[in-house]
Order: sequence, then structure tokens, then C-alpha cells
Amino acid sequence: MTINTDHLWMPFTANKQFKAAPRILVSAKDMHYTSDDGILDGTAGLWCVNAGHGRAPIVQAICAMAQELDYAPMFQMAHPKVFEAASKLAAITPEGMDKVFFTNSGSEAVDSALKMALTYHRANGDAQRTKFIGRERGYHGVGFGGISVGGIGGNRKHFSANLLAGVDHLPHTLSIEHAAFSRGQPEWGGHLADDLENILALHDPSTIAAVIIEPLAGSTGVLIPPKGYLEKIRAICDKHGLLLIFDEVITGFGRLGAPFAAQYFNVTPDIMTLAKGLNNAAAPMGAVVCKNQIYDTVVNNAPANAIEFFHGYTYTGHPLAAAACCATIDLYLEEKLFERAAQLSAHFENAIHSLDNAKHVKDVRNLGLVGGIELHSREGAVGARAYEVFVKCFEMGVLIRVTGDIIAISPPLIIDEAQIDELFATIARALEMVA
Repeated sequence: MTINTDHLWMPFTANKQFKAAPRILVSAKDMHYTSDDGILDGTAGLWCVNAGHGRAPIVQAICAMAQELDYAPMFQMAHPKVFEAASKLAAITPEGMDKVFFTNSGSEAVDSALKMALTYHRANGDAQRTKFIGRERGYHGVGFGGISVGGIGGNRKHFSANLLAGVDHLPHTLSIEHAAFSRGQPEWGGHLADDLENILALHDPSTIAAVIIEPLAGSTGVLIPPKGYLEKIRAICDKHGLLLIFDEVITGFGRLGAPFAAQYFNVTPDIMTLAKGLNNAAAPMGAVVCKNQIYDTVVNNAPANAIEFFHGYTYTGHPLAAAACCATIDLYLEEKLFERAAQLSAHFENAIHSLDNAKHVKDVRNLGLVGGIELHSREGAVGARAYEVFVKCFEMGVLIRVTGDIIAISPPLIIDEAQIDELFATIARALEMVA
């Protein structure tokens, strides 16, 4: 296949390097992409194709909606499918979180959640609450709000002069020194939540609007929350009247073996940001889900006939995305994919920890159907070794994801035990092949 690569500026890609030896995915079905040969998808696309590729019910729903309604504006009007999507989503969210605001991506969901928090506090008589607390190594998309509360240096440094003011960051929770090769939640590290009290003392709790964290940090290299950590964060937020935002763009829709990480950890936030698995990435879509109290406070305290939340997008609740969302949630429930992920998690855990003593491996960590394999870095060349493993795996027919020198694994929930074994056996071979 001849493809002209000259004109496309690719996201999060070393463009010169890629275009010298392109990797082109031309089709996908179930657990595999097709390039020149089949490629076992070990990353669910980009953490998002949880139900597998090319699923007929989702494709058919999009096609049917395109013939019926190609687009409908959502400002002062709506269409039936978006209400159906919101209802299906609310049926699987944590109890008391029944209000849904649709966006087009996780990045937009985060910026929407930050605005929602500010709007709620203003409506509640706390307009002085304008600051946010994120966390080191947190990833919350690429909008200016998201990179402000995010904690990945490479995403921030080029835009540091334009970030939101009034943002501080908790320390991250990874400690290879104290919790290397943990299976599931590490025993060490719950005390790190106490740093939130120190930050609040510095800024004055009455000025803080919300704390935003990923329950399990994915894009930064799979950081598993220590036991007791999330519970402490929730308690401190309650103590000081802060909203707690869970960024569940990655952890949502079965990744940990429950609909959402909030249910897996039994810690309910005030707001959740969602995307990716929301409609199996079949069309651009994100969402913010909030506690009913937030919606009621904002809506009921506004004057009659007034717009309560000055925010939205042209493509909010797009009919095709909404149709895909409905079909995807139905598929998750009909095929019991969340339960399937829970059942496979033990086999996944044993398979990934078979690499504990593999060449170059510094740490292995896992929870549900997500895992991270951290490699020793080459001196002066951080990320080079993992990238070479990525290329070797691709050449052997397996797709993985790397960030720095960390391999991240997050397969579709339809994966089977034999494919899990194939995935990690291929990584093991690739590790032996690289220097």
C-alpha cells in the first residue's frame, strides 16, 4: 500500500521517525488490527476499545442513526437518542450520580468538570472557591485546564506561561523502593493522602474548589493507588467542603472489573469524567457525570428561564456518538464484559508477573485488566529501550503502548486467556531481543 505521509502532522508522535518507517493499521476486528498481518491489540486501541473492534451492534446503530438523523443541535433543543444515552449511562454509574453532561473527548470532559465545579460553588454561595488541586504524574487531557491540573512535565513545559493560576499538586503514589512488583494495590503509601492536608493549610481550604485525580493513573505508566489512599482523599475533601473529581477516562467501563473505579474501590466522587470506553471509541464522545446535588444546586438556584451552565459544544451529544454509546452499554451488559474482566484479572496478574525476573525489568504492577512493566533506562536515553520493545512487539504481531521506559498493557475486555499468554510471551521475547 502506497500512502503519502507528507501532509499529516501526527499527535504525540515523533513525526520524522514514524514517517521513515510507518506502521499503518488498515482494519480491525474483535481482538486484532490488520497491518500487513494480524496485530493482537494489547492496548484496546488507546485504552478505549473495551468491547473489541468492529462490533456489529455498534456499527449497525451508527449506520441506522446516520440514515435517520445526521446532526441535531443541543442548544435549547435536543434529540431522543441523547436522552436514551444519558439514561443508560446513569443506570450503571454509582448511586446518586445520575446527571450526565456530554462532551466530545476526555480533554473536554475535564475542562467541563472544572467549570462545573466552579459553577456549583458559585451557586452554593462559595464563589471564593476558585483553586484546584491535581497530582504529580496525573494526565487529564490536553486542554489548558487539563494540563494545568495535570502533572506530566512534558505536557506542561511548552505552555507553562499560559496555564491556569491557583493550581497545586499532590505527590504521586508510586514508590518502587517500597512497593516493587506489587500485585494489586500496594500495602505501602496510603499515608501519602495526608499531603492534601498540608496543601490545604498552605492555600486555605475555603478557597479550593476541587481535587482532581485519576483513581488509577494510566497514561503516566500505570500507578496503582495504595490501600486506604482514595478513602483518605475522600474523607479530607468531605472535611473541608471540597469536591472530589475522579478522572475515569481510562478506568471507566470495566477496566478494573467493575463499571467504574469508584465502584471497584467503593469510593464515590462528586464528579466523574468519562470518554474512551463510553462508546467503544466508535465516534468522538466524552461525558461528565455528577452527583444529583450538584445539578440540583446549579439548576434550582438559577432564575426562571435562565441558562444555568454557560458551557457546551457544537457536537455535544451528537446523534451518531449517542447511538454508539447506547449500543456499547447494551453490549457491555449483554455480554457481561465487566464481569469477564473481573474473572480474567487473576490470569492477567499471573501472566504479567511472569516477567518479574525478565531482562531489563525494574518493576511490574497491575490491577484488573491493566498493567505496567517498568524497564531500567539506558543512561542518557530514557525511553529508548521501551520504544525498541514496542517496535519488536509490533513486528511480531502484538500492539503495546509505551510511555518513557514503561510498557502499559490494557487489552479489550473480550481477550481470552490464550491471548493474554500470547501477549506477555511476545513481550518477553522482545525484552530478550533488545540491548
